[in-house]
Amino acid sequence: MVEDIISEVRKNQGLKNAIMGGVELLQSSGAVTVRIVTDCAYTQSDYDGAFAAVRRFVPDCFSLTLSITKLTPDCAMVRRAIMAVINGRYPALAAVITEGDVSVEKTEGGFAFTVATIGISRSADVIATIEAALKKQFCGNFTGSASSKHITAEDITVEEEVVEEAFEAPARTFPVENFIPIESADAPRRALYISDFTFVSENAVVCGNVIDIQERAYTRSNGEEKPYFAITISDGTGNLRLTYFSRKKSVDKIREIKAGESIVVNCRSEVHGGALRYTATTINYGSQPEGFVPEKRAARPVPKAYHTVKPEPFTDYTQTDFFTDTSIPDCLKGTSFVVFDLETTGLCTTPVAGEMDGIIEIGAYKVVDGEIREKFSTFVNPERPVPLDQRIVELTGITEAMVKSAPSYKDVLPDFVKFADGSVFVGHNAMGFDIKFIKFYCRELGYEVDGRVIDTLLLSQKLLRLSNNKLNTVAEHFGITFNHHRAEDDALATAKIFIELIKIKKSLPDY
Repeated sequence: MVEDIISEVRKNQGLKNAIMGGVELLQSSGAVTVRIVTDCAYTQSDYDGAFAAVRRFVPDCFSLTLSITKLTPDCAMVRRAIMAVINGRYPALAAVITEGDVSVEKTEGGFAFTVATIGISRSADVIATIEAALKKQFCGNFTGSASSKHITAEDITVEEEVVEEAFEAPARTFPVENFIPIESADAPRRALYISDFTFVSENAVVCGNVIDIQERAYTRSNGEEKPYFAITISDGTGNLRLTYFSRKKSVDKIREIKAGESIVVNCRSEVHGGALRYTATTINYGSQPEGFVPEKRAARPVPKAYHTVKPEPFTDYTQTDFFTDTSIPDCLKGTSFVVFDLETTGLCTTPVAGEMDGIIEIGAYKVVDGEIREKFSTFVNPERPVPLDQRIVELTGITEAMVKSAPSYKDVLPDFVKFADGSVFVGHNAMGFDIKFIKFYCRELGYEVDGRVIDTLLLSQKLLRLSNNKLNTVAEHFGITFNHHRAEDDALATAKIFIELIKIKKSLPDY
């Protein structure tokens, strides 16, 4: 039946390569949801035609919801999917080949791939199994072939494992001054930097100015209503959101605390819903020393080697196009730029506004002497139990399964730090979005990312007169085509845009 449905759906031009993404039936509500995945741009007419086709297969007693997601895989995605099939179905082959033994090329209607099968007699079966698996996972046609790879003892090289230095950044503290008791006469001597308070603790001391304080109420099991406070403080290194369940004897004094005043807080932290939650236990007045300047945090050294994601050489053939202006401004020479883009689980860029969202894909290109030379690309497992929002899936084409099978951000980010070491960061809305994720999660791992950031969004606003300065609008202005809302494609488009904008400006921005 599924094949019959897809056959009818594919009669619509924009859905000619569509595959079935899934079918859900809720008997309690009589609702059927059908998910279709396509690799082509589709019109409302295509959607209407597909809906009518699917409706014919769904009994009238059920309501129907049709969801169409656009997903265009790239060569790296296909290569990883091929290795996943080999690892799961052919462990003997998986033991002797790597991703380097799988080549993938994009064709007009899909992809062609070659796998070095080390002379396995059933190589045709292996290729057929891979083709079938790819056709279920992605849109388009997949044609595979096998090549013979002979291994001798001389061919086997053992890479020496690089052991990184053990590192643990000491927590920074500062002396607490101007102590005035509210709930305790015991004056704490030192307070922890808020930006360093990223661990579980039963009793930590923090001190800072009150950014916001709100009184709220909760109902106990006996029906009694009790007040509590939501408080946000800042010490100049970071913000901390605290929950405080007040004591009857001091609640009126807590109510007198105003935004702008400085308090010192004893608190505990615990993991809740995959993130740290902070609860105040004692609140008093106290402040930082006058003229306080935060000391620089000790940072984990840049990794000596790549361990999980290795950069790949990249050649942009348009750079050698005789019909394109390839003159490189002098300001791009002698400097390395890492142009990057992220896909994330959501849009929350600070834990103060709620739970910090996670990174699910990193795409980056290194520009050296004005030419795009290297690529860094990977899906990322954010290691959080929260499933991906369906809007994120529809926007990016990245599914929860792709994220779960990806390497952890704890393994990916050290490699990204090494890739970006010594380079200027570049991104579209990087200052307002992407760099905040990089800094937050790198700091969590002990790395300090404090290099210069150039934002092509700000550059395009200053240099171009467009109706808006969204990435796809700016790309269209320069005749750059790409698959929007995928980190690797967005980063490549941004790299090309960056070079074109600097050609116009003829100098780097001074911010």
